[in-house]
Amino acid sequence: MGRHGKRYRSAAGTLERGNLLGPEEALQRVKEMASAKFDETVELAMRLGVDRRSGEQMVRGTVNLPHGSGKAPRVVAFARGEDAQRAEEAGADFVGAEDLVTKIEGGWKEFDTLVATREMMRVVGRLGKRLGPRMPNPKAGTVGEDIAKIVRDLKGGRIQFRIDRGGNIHVPIGKASYALDQLKENFGTVVQAVLRARPAAAKGQYFRKIAVSSTMGPSALVDPAQAQALAESML
Repeated sequence: MGRHGKRYRSAAGTLERGNLLGPEEALQRVKEMASAKFDETVELAMRLGVDRRSGEQMVRGTVNLPHGSGKAPRVVAFARGEDAQRAEEAGADFVGAEDLVTKIEGGWKEFDTLVATREMMRVVGRLGKRLGPRMPNPKAGTVGEDIAKIVRDLKGGRIQFRIDRGGNIHVPIGKASYALDQLKENFGTVVQAVLRARPAAAKGQYFRKIAVSSTMGPSALVDPAQAQALAESML
């Protein structure tokens, strides 16, 4: 494991190990500890009390951040004809059909999110093994008839969340330069979305651990009960 620099160790020294903070205090500490020369991304990590091995306990979905994530994703849209034109007008970075499939098969990776119309999935399907979870998927909100709306939502701050093999979710919720209230609202919105996605089969404590951090800074632990209370107050 690599050693952390003086800046990181200095910031980490201001946090009491294992101390759980309210969402607002935790986010304020993260803002204070973000001292890099660039505008650091603020990230939210959650460990959920679900059995990742069970298909019935998959947690995934999309959520529109009220204040955006601070980054406009590079969106590739698979569409033809008028749909292709609408996707391009909506702000898609690349639009195409078989040509884009061939390009990706050749190793091209200069994109963040792939979206597609339903009819194009017959063509895009052959990328399944190569793309894995990055494949356009109706459940992730990246496949649909209104391709322009999908592109606009992604460009406007919609993000995807999905548990990994360890039962964790990790998503960006803004930039360190955001106002505290903006980060707090984005934080609460994501927690609310994950709460709504709770599988019926999940038993016991759902939010096991929640932490926020900046790109180069240490994590601040958030009290799961206070995080859930914030999310429920926003309903």
